[in-house]
Amino acid sequence: MAQQMLLLTVVSMWLFTGYFLAEATYYNHHMYNRFRAHNHHVNMDNQLPPEVPVVAEPVASQRVNFSRTFYGIMFDAGSSGTRIHVYRFIQKDPAALPVLDHEMYNAVKPGLSQYVEKPDVGGETIRQLLKVAKKTIPKELWIQTPVVLRATAGLRMLTPEKAKVLLDEVKEVFDDSPFFVPNNSVSIMNGANEGVLAWVTVNFLTGHLYAKTRRTVGILDLGGGSTQMTFLPKLKKTVLNAPPDYIARFDLFNATYELYSHSYLGNGLFAARLATLGALGSDDLDWKVFRSSCLPKKFSEEWTFGDHTYKVSGIADGYAGYKLCYQEVLRVVKGIVHQPLEVKGSSVFYAFSYYYDRAVDSGLIDKDRGGTVEVRDFKKRAKEVCNKMTKYRPISPYLCMDMTYITCLLKEGFGFKDSTVLQLAKKVNNVETSWALGATFDYFRNLNIH
Repeated sequence: MAQQMLLLTVVSMWLFTGYFLAEATYYNHHMYNRFRAHNHHVNMDNQLPPEVPVVAEPVASQRVNFSRTFYGIMFDAGSSGTRIHVYRFIQKDPAALPVLDHEMYNAVKPGLSQYVEKPDVGGETIRQLLKVAKKTIPKELWIQTPVVLRATAGLRMLTPEKAKVLLDEVKEVFDDSPFFVPNNSVSIMNGANEGVLAWVTVNFLTGHLYAKTRRTVGILDLGGGSTQMTFLPKLKKTVLNAPPDYIARFDLFNATYELYSHSYLGNGLFAARLATLGALGSDDLDWKVFRSSCLPKKFSEEWTFGDHTYKVSGIADGYAGYKLCYQEVLRVVKGIVHQPLEVKGSSVFYAFSYYYDRAVDSGLIDKDRGGTVEVRDFKKRAKEVCNKMTKYRPISPYLCMDMTYITCLLKEGFGFKDSTVLQLAKKVNNVETSWALGATFDYFRNLNIH
């Protein structure tokens, strides 16, 4: 724990070296910065309000009862929901290092991409989440606190024109807020960066990001529209045998990391449902019904994902169960996902998002504590869920399909052994395991991901 707290302070100081100068400037030029922020004419990326001359104060007066708190707001606009992360950093002594003290997290459903026909309603969901931020951040610090939104697979799957309308709506909401709004505050995140930044978050929170070590953990992130695998290769042949765009490099602690990282757009949990049903790219959605042996026989409903609604059902006069479901799901995974040979070894991976949620839904782990499972545990529980659909239907009629897909993705997709151990975690040290904290680091101090 002492090492982790040391790392928290070191990275926090690295993030906010420039921030404190700007923050001190604010107190001496309050009206100047307020004019700049409210008119949103800042012309900069990855930095806070510009520095202007600061009137020096006696050192003694600065050290008396010194305590400053700083915040950053990061929105995660995913395919299944929009989440807000408000990070609080505290510096108790001007000679000491600041500490990442707390995260406030909240979320709304559905995702921003669902509002493609009603962008103003989508913007209202952002406005409501900003109210939560206002309650969390002291009013006098609003004007200094940067607000940023990064959209992921949900908006990546829309046409550029439709995505832009939604992003412009968000930007208008930000501009109407009392928070600091930089020029690059709203954008769609590159899929590869999503995996890299999640890796940074988890290895930061678990205490693995030390300057002189390469002992790290890999990450598996399963969203609604895409899925990511990221790890630091131990073997050179992993890098040499990987497709060129599967290797990402970035700078951290005066060192360059070379990661294996890839995002599979269309292989998130909800997108995989559509692919399993054979509904991707289909026309005539008003009358066509998509059936699957992964669903309860008598199940039927309309299901919305992205900007389309689909009629789905089980096969009333057919068969259902794990074996048939696995064959359907296998077509979605086989030959699409690259298998790095290194993951067949003893690599340690943290898995989160829908890996975590479905493990909770199926009873594999405790909702609050998370837990450690083997890949074979997903397979065993998927068989039980699929062969007893009536029992699990009240939890979710899609649970069989989802658990079977996760099993197939881990085994046939990424190539993990049945004995591979996965650490399922929603939070580490009370901070969400997602790319959001890593993206906050990248915003304040460009990691130069390439």
